[in-house]
Amino acid sequence: MQLGIMTEPHVGMTYAELLAAARLAEDLGLEVFGRSDHLAFPRVGEPHATEAFTTLAGLARETERIHLMVLVSPVTFRHPAIIAKAAATLDEMSGGRFILGLGTGWMEEEHASFGLPFPPWAERYARLEEALQYLRAALGKAPAGFSGEHYRLAAETIRPLPTGFLPLVVGGTGARRTPELAGRYAEEYNATFLSAADLPPRIAAARRAAAAAGRRPEDLLISLMAPAVTGPDEASYRRHLRAVAAADPFGRAPEAIETRLRERGLPVGPAPEARRALGALEALGVSRFYVQHLGPFDEDLLAATFSALRD
Repeated sequence: MQLGIMTEPHVGMTYAELLAAARLAEDLGLEVFGRSDHLAFPRVGEPHATEAFTTLAGLARETERIHLMVLVSPVTFRHPAIIAKAAATLDEMSGGRFILGLGTGWMEEEHASFGLPFPPWAERYARLEEALQYLRAALGKAPAGFSGEHYRLAAETIRPLPTGFLPLVVGGTGARRTPELAGRYAEEYNATFLSAADLPPRIAAARRAAAAAGRRPEDLLISLMAPAVTGPDEASYRRHLRAVAAADPFGRAPEAIETRLRERGLPVGPAPEARRALGALEALGVSRFYVQHLGPFDEDLLAATFSALRD
């Protein structure tokens, strides 16, 4: 099981804290450092919501080995031309370590705050599918145009091109369209905070879509992004659970967090219990797990969490 970290800066992480977290993730040998893409989070007070691509560009120059990822960028925020340029530039700045995640967008009040259109679900999914096709054309090695209802691209080589192959990720909670689009167009399908019971039908749908598109279903990487709370023993686990609850932007009690994770079959409890949950997810087909960290940055807690998940 590959491990990564997923940060949520819109609920309280400065760039300095993001950098510290990325460097820690690199030192711990994690596969991916990810961050969300939100402009605001009105559900918590005074969010410090830095811009995703800008901060990842900084991290590209201040890290050396770890993959950097936006998980995920809503297609409602940017035209795919801007996404393509940002992705290719980040790929260049990082030496080929950038991973681009895309989704429909979901937080209506965030869009309202900035005066951004928030189309109905059907249109957002249509735009996501077109954006994926557009990006495949724009980031490909040979000139390829695209013409859809919402976006159009001339059949010209767009430079800079990625240094190698830039992976696309489709992520979200949708039961039908999200896994379908991932299977058809992406290298990775990321399920967001779903229970173990919800995963098998979505994984099967993604792999069916890959096969229908003439792709190898087994090549589709299946990942899950969710919290994990653990420690080497019961005492350290309880200490970490209290720390996670104290930093929780939604004010949830330790017992509520523990119950929610355990009911969903996610890694929680002392190391042996958390590793069993991780192993059960792997048996379902999940090969990469992103530990969601809501901040603020806590180096000791994160280091202990990943150590417990690995040992």
